[in-house]
Amino acid sequence: MANPRDDVRTPDPKVALSTASVYPESTATAFEIAARLGYDGVEVMVWTDPVSQDIEALRRLSDYHRMPILAVHAPCLLITQRVWSTDPWVKLQRARAAAEKLGASTVVVHPPFRWQRQYARGFVDGVWRMANETDVRFAVENMYPWRYRDREMQAYAPDWDVTKDDYRHFTIDLSHAATSRTDALGMVDRMGDRLGHVHLADGKGSAKDEHLVPGRGNQPCAEVLEHLTRTGFDGHVVIEVNTRRAMSGAEREADLAEALAFTREHLARSASPVPGAAATRTDRR
Repeated sequence: MANPRDDVRTPDPKVALSTASVYPESTATAFEIAARLGYDGVEVMVWTDPVSQDIEALRRLSDYHRMPILAVHAPCLLITQRVWSTDPWVKLQRARAAAEKLGASTVVVHPPFRWQRQYARGFVDGVWRMANETDVRFAVENMYPWRYRDREMQAYAPDWDVTKDDYRHFTIDLSHAATSRTDALGMVDRMGDRLGHVHLADGKGSAKDEHLVPGRGNQPCAEVLEHLTRTGFDGHVVIEVNTRRAMSGAEREADLAEALAFTREHLARSASPVPGAAATRTDRR
């Protein structure tokens, strides 16, 4: 049977599937679905699934399904506090090593939790030091305040809005922008040529991080995608959606196929890149 990727003109940037998008299915299932639907690669979310932590197992999956690993998401979640060490810097070192060995161009990292005081104090400078030691991009991801009823808690430090700090590369997550009730296009503008990675998902501004299929919320998913192509974006777009409510494997795949079609349509719809738009990225002194 012909590979769907052979029949579709794939615009740049590449479109990857986050292995988190198939939860509660496994990392291995994500590779299988990504290949079957015609994604360009995967982003591995390192979490409690042992396969996600095993570089050789990931390499075998990548080779078997002919699915490149384009990014590694470091284990930054509450449920992954003990994955790859309890030391957050060791986690980032291991994520970098995994990315280098697997041929991934990007490590996605969240800002520290506020209670990780020592880590938070040295985070900005520490990420710069690590970025200077490798060709892998450390792309720090925007987060959001935690809300319960009418109360709000600042859970991340130095800030959930990563554009307030000096990082070489950013990841924008549109579901997080919805949860923080932030203007996503404004955040993209603030990130400028340091925007290195995109997590594409939708949201409606709920206090919960929704990660809806693009087009099912109120975020400017189409406009962001068209902006990426117009400005010569040279990173990857990763579909990171929540399919936990899918009633079957077929329903989950239908959601992921819809997300892929939406993304490719709007990447292809935008105009040709403006000459010189992809400026040389800013280096820190």
